[in-house]
Amino acid sequence: MQPSPVITTIDGDRVYELLRPRARWNLPSETLVREAVIHGEGMLSRDGALCVMTGEYTGRSPCDKFVVRQPPSEAHIDWSSPFNQPFAPEQAEALAKRMLDYAQRLPRLYGFLGSVGRGAAAVPVAVLNEFAWHNLMARHMFVRPAPGEVPAPPEFTLLYLPGFEAVPERDGTHSEVAVLCDLERRLGLIAGSQYGGEEKKFFFYLMNYLLPLQGIFPMHCSANVGAGGDVSTIFGLSGTGKTTLSTDPDRRLLGDDEHGWGPEGVFNFEGGCYAKLIHLSQEGEPLIWEAVNRAGAIMENVPLLEGNVPDFDDERVENTRGVYPLDFLANVELSGMAGHPSAVVYLAFDAAGILPPVAVLDEQQALYWFLAGYTARVAGTERGMGSKPEMTFSPCFGAPFLPWHPRKYLEQLERYLHRHRPLVVLMNTGAIGGPFGNGGSRPPIAASRRMLHAAQNGVLRHIPCDRHPELGILVPRECPGVSPELLCPRTLWRGGDVAYRQAAHQLVTAFQTQVNDVYAGSVPRKVLDASPRLG
Repeated sequence: MQPSPVITTIDGDRVYELLRPRARWNLPSETLVREAVIHGEGMLSRDGALCVMTGEYTGRSPCDKFVVRQPPSEAHIDWSSPFNQPFAPEQAEALAKRMLDYAQRLPRLYGFLGSVGRGAAAVPVAVLNEFAWHNLMARHMFVRPAPGEVPAPPEFTLLYLPGFEAVPERDGTHSEVAVLCDLERRLGLIAGSQYGGEEKKFFFYLMNYLLPLQGIFPMHCSANVGAGGDVSTIFGLSGTGKTTLSTDPDRRLLGDDEHGWGPEGVFNFEGGCYAKLIHLSQEGEPLIWEAVNRAGAIMENVPLLEGNVPDFDDERVENTRGVYPLDFLANVELSGMAGHPSAVVYLAFDAAGILPPVAVLDEQQALYWFLAGYTARVAGTERGMGSKPEMTFSPCFGAPFLPWHPRKYLEQLERYLHRHRPLVVLMNTGAIGGPFGNGGSRPPIAASRRMLHAAQNGVLRHIPCDRHPELGILVPRECPGVSPELLCPRTLWRGGDVAYRQAAHQLVTAFQTQVNDVYAGSVPRKVLDASPRLG
């Protein structure tokens, strides 16, 4: 093996050109599955899905994510965010050189050429993988070229080498894991972690930087289309129900996680889904069940029982995942493009048990609750989390993926809400009747679907509402197919109204300290005035 050449500057183009002859490009799924099994990366389930274990890292490692700080992009990055950790250009180049040398000595290298995004907003990308299953995930999750189509030259290259471990003392990282984004050199590096979600979210971060420069609003949301062409977007953090609620037999799925909202409407960044599988059942989520229990799908960290039957109820790894292309589902919008939303839905996993299961927001409240991003982080989605949901305020329902300050995304949302006037609804998919694990339980999926349908078909626009005394949001008095008792969670609290009001006041105080105090002076006063307030 010849040593790698001495290189003074490494960028995405250079990495792609040097490794292009060594990689096997855009292999079919069957070949990648076979390679993964032959080389011990995973094994097949009873139904032919590729089952892999990711070792120590079963979720994202946000503390190990860095952005190379250099002009002109550094002027746009929100360096006050803990998720935008600066990395020196000279350190980035040194790390890239070592990873490139490692890649050139590998016995196997897999490449994917495709794109992220759709239409005029599509970004051609190259992904280079050490593992076959990571390349299969790239094939599923990103947009593949159409049959016979020649892929465009990549504008951004990602080098994903889980077998390469960073050395903090040498590389300037915090651990052996490194997730590095170099916006100017159009190069991404991932080292030390086998968790497949790192490559997926890497490109989401990139799109969250690029699209606002074009006046396009990037969104951490799922989206689907009704029979009449009506579009709905469903925002939420991982585990709040975006995939489950958007995968609906009566609506065409646009995508389950990452979209843009531009002048022509909504479009999907991806070509596949990344569904949480914990406690998956054929009865509760039949479409997702069928999509993951078939040849070509990937199951991440799902143990196999006797006969290679997946055990979806094993909670030793809560963040179990399924990866499958959109065409594994029967009712999808394969173009990845649709019109402007008539319904915008925020999902909050309210571990406190205070939020009603559904509420209507006015325009300023819609902006405030988007800025707040109130929810709970679901166990296992990030490294270092405990076993229970943790209350969090994640601006724009996606703080770890925001290069810009939240006000940038808030301005874009305001523009599109004002122009297209969708119904904006807040749904609680967390606890009802008390705190999670202490008297509170999640609303039945069937009830959540009925409330979502009432938002999507416009019924909630015409139902009388009562203003919530502590939160100020409008709570419908009724909803087709839903018990009126469920719509008013304070009546379900075991401690009665007094206990509910005390807990509600604690939550309102958290909003004041975690949102209003933090963004005073950096976002418009009219937005903060729409916050919950103590009466």
